[in-house]
Amino acid sequence: MATLPNPLPKLAADPSGRTLGLELPAGRLIDATHDGPWPEPLLWCADGPATPGAWAALTPARRTAGLLPVLLDVGGPQGEPDEWELMPAEASYPGDHDAEEVLAEFWEEYAADELSDGEGRPGEERAEEVFGTPASGDETVAPFGPVWPGLAPAAHLTTDAGAGPDESADPDAHAAGTADSLAADGSWLKEPRLALVPARRSADIPAALGWSGPLNHESDPARLCAVLRSWEDRFGIRVVALTFDQLVLSVAAPPTTPAEAEAVAAEHFAFCPDNITRGHHKTLRSYAAHEVLNRRTWSFWWD
Repeated sequence: MATLPNPLPKLAADPSGRTLGLELPAGRLIDATHDGPWPEPLLWCADGPATPGAWAALTPARRTAGLLPVLLDVGGPQGEPDEWELMPAEASYPGDHDAEEVLAEFWEEYAADELSDGEGRPGEERAEEVFGTPASGDETVAPFGPVWPGLAPAAHLTTDAGAGPDESADPDAHAAGTADSLAADGSWLKEPRLALVPARRSADIPAALGWSGPLNHESDPARLCAVLRSWEDRFGIRVVALTFDQLVLSVAAPPTTPAEAEAVAAEHFAFCPDNITRGHHKTLRSYAAHEVLNRRTWSFWWD
């Protein structure tokens, strides 16, 4: 695997980013990891809160420096990203993994757990207290069974030049609109900060950081990034925001029929079973109808 040059060290001597063709607000480079300082900065993070329009203003960073924007929420109990226990040493390369193989492996493991009704699973009693009584295993993964159902069909990505940024079918324009909405809303992210990460594509951002949010589900974020790459290709997703344990994606071309939504929901279940088993919607069918069908933002949370 060829490693991309990391342009972030240049910001140590040029905090404004002018040598990279940027006009950055005040910010800092972060190299802190779970195992101590990383040899090079992992990201640049703004000191102040993200504001509408800030994401679009950093668009040149992709073209001139190979840096991709992402919102990081510093308002949680874990605080700043240098307190997130980033683990870049645990991350392999997303291109070394096959998305369908990763999802099939997870499906066969977690669907089997549900179809056995979860008897004896650690924490099940506490989970019922917090999230309510779970559905039966058959109901949870219906209309599918223990055999991996395969990847959902790709959506048709088009660019609607007449739509606003938050409505556009262009993945990057829609990501900018989603970021602006998250920065302005204040109800989803507590204190979003704009960050820049050296990565080949948006889907690779968690692996580039060594993000440990899904650690209890998967210790190598690159395996999940392989799935994100597939969703980039099929649905125009972009990684828009990360918290300590939550991932938020913009979706330029979500599924538009119930059958398509259920097929995508099966992928979501494999990718993050907590979204369904410990979420508001206890079955894959309900989750598909409320969280996937025509939904242009997807979020994932791992316990």
